[in-house]
This record gives sequence, structure tokens and C-alpha cells, in this order.
Amino acid sequence: MANTAQAKKRARQAEVHRARNAGQRTELRSRIKKVRAAIAAKDKSAAQLAFRDAASVIDRMTGKGLIHKNTAARYKSSLNQGLRALA
Repeated sequence: MANTAQAKKRARQAEVHRARNAGQRTELRSRIKKVRAAIAAKDKSAAQLAFRDAASVIDRMTGKGLIHKNTAARYKSSLNQGLRALA
């Protein structure tokens, strides 16, 4: 356990950050699932709207350092390929 005041504060901060990151990661995964579900249902308009929302969330999480930029590019590329296959 942390002994110094600084270590105790860092432990508190780490817990807050962990909780925040978990919520943001959940939102990210939910948005990706919505796009995949719309693609599976072959609903092009819903898939396009969901993709736009998902791309926004992916970019935002990348900027915050939650996911790596290459991971973000891979997610967007994969979703876009599924979207283009509907055409």
C-alpha cells in the first residue's frame, strides 16, 4: 500500500482514471457493435449514420490516448469496408 502522501494521491487518481477509461472504452465498443449490427441487417442508411458516430468516437478516443492511432485506423477501415460492401 502507498505510504507517502504523493503515492496515496496517485493511487486515488489512478482509480478515477481507470473508471473513466472503462466507461469510454465501453462507449467505443458499443458504437462499433451498432455499426456491425446495421451492416449485418443490411440497413445501409442506419449503417452510415452509425459509422459516422463511431468514427467520431474512435477519433476522440485516439486523441485522448485510450487507443493507438493504428488501432483506430484499423477499426475505421474495417467498418468502412463492411459499409462499402452494402452498396
